[in-house]
Amino acid sequence: MATDTTDRPTTQQSGIKGKLDSYFEITARGSSFGSEIRGGLTTFFTMSYIVVLNPLIIGTVAGGDGEFLGGGDAPNLAMVAAATALVAGLLSIAMGIWARFPIALATGLGLNAFVAYGIASRTGMNWPQAMGFVVIEGVLISILVLTKFRKAVFRAVPGFLKKAIAVGIGLFLAFIGLWDARIIQPGAGVPTSFGVNGYIATWPMVVFVIGLFVAIVLLAKKVRGALLISIAVATVVAVAFELIFKLGSSVDNPSGWALVEPSLPSKIVEVPDLGLVGQVDLFGGFTSLPVLTALLLIFSLLMADFFDTMGTMTAIGAEAGLNDEQGNPPRSQEILMVDSLGAVAGGLGSVSSNTSYIESASGVGDGARTGLASVVTGLGFLLAMFLTPLYAIVPFEAATPVLVVVGFLMVTQVADIDWKDYRIAIPAFLTFILMPFGYSISIGIGVGFISYVVLQVATGGTKKVHPLMWASAAAFAIYFVLGPINGLLGS
Repeated sequence: MATDTTDRPTTQQSGIKGKLDSYFEITARGSSFGSEIRGGLTTFFTMSYIVVLNPLIIGTVAGGDGEFLGGGDAPNLAMVAAATALVAGLLSIAMGIWARFPIALATGLGLNAFVAYGIASRTGMNWPQAMGFVVIEGVLISILVLTKFRKAVFRAVPGFLKKAIAVGIGLFLAFIGLWDARIIQPGAGVPTSFGVNGYIATWPMVVFVIGLFVAIVLLAKKVRGALLISIAVATVVAVAFELIFKLGSSVDNPSGWALVEPSLPSKIVEVPDLGLVGQVDLFGGFTSLPVLTALLLIFSLLMADFFDTMGTMTAIGAEAGLNDEQGNPPRSQEILMVDSLGAVAGGLGSVSSNTSYIESASGVGDGARTGLASVVTGLGFLLAMFLTPLYAIVPFEAATPVLVVVGFLMVTQVADIDWKDYRIAIPAFLTFILMPFGYSISIGIGVGFISYVVLQVATGGTKKVHPLMWASAAAFAIYFVLGPINGLLGS
């Protein structure tokens, strides 16, 4: 993508500026300090919605003990937002300084939904135990990077199944967004229905509709920061509605706000509460669940966390013109290492696994070519920690439209699946349809793996199945019958 080159130096400078130029290869990559700062800020504003959205995904779901993330019987949204910004800031800076590549990191969408809805709220574990699984998964991925085994596992899973997993997570996120905003509700005589008897009948629903249309219009017009702007606009409308109509919470008023009441905070800036950091019970989950179930949950999390980064760094490198003739970006091992440690850091910070963001392409489009841009993005996140009172006023109805839009972006990968080959199409379909319908990402992955192996064996394609896929399918098969087996043994 063409960018303004009028402020680019033609020779390296001296002094501290010269050392930074040499270290980050700013001039060598055809960039400038101005371009890197501008690109880093663009990336920050494009992906900073995660500081608002992550608390609404993981901060509003009670763990198996009935307590929310951070403890207590009520959400701690400001605390989750502060920790989300802290971990994203530190990891983005690490990516910039160590890998020297223009990719920023933050809590992964889809991954946080899996941790919240697939682990913490459905297994009987508390939140520290769930975050312990995230740390373990991050350590495993880091080991796979160090041993270069990650590429082998990456190649073991067929490409269409990787895409189907992304599509399924997208559908799952969209369903969660619609459900949490009560656009989809339990129906009378049917499992679900639209709105109230088919109508947009409450002011919070109106806020959702406004947020959704702002997001999709800005996205269609390719406006940078479309998702963040959507959340901001819908929140302003929500605050106005609350001031005018005094709706209150849905606990007291069926037409009120689903969870967070959009009331203006008494202050905008405050010292962040970082009490979430370190609330991790590394091996406690193994005492709450059967060992095989715990291992399969960690494996499912690993699979969901595993495949995006290679595609992301390749795409960013191509956009920036940095890839070599084989399509590999520079310092790819360092990029993968920082990304893998993002899961460890996300678990230790109690904000779910952090991963590389494709939104970094927006900064590259604005001129970023080096790791200095990632440092700038990281500093933006660290500054955002002090603005957490603002995040506590964002209601579900203002933020969940973004989940629907992100779901759309992930579902677009369905076009890359060969629907004429049933050996591919059926496992892909089962993978992504069972995630929202079964309300479980791991179930979708497991059924997809098993159906793929069964169809290959039944149609003479046994040799196409990688040994790691055989092992994965077998593990999921045991997982699916573990409950009935335990019941029989117990009886």
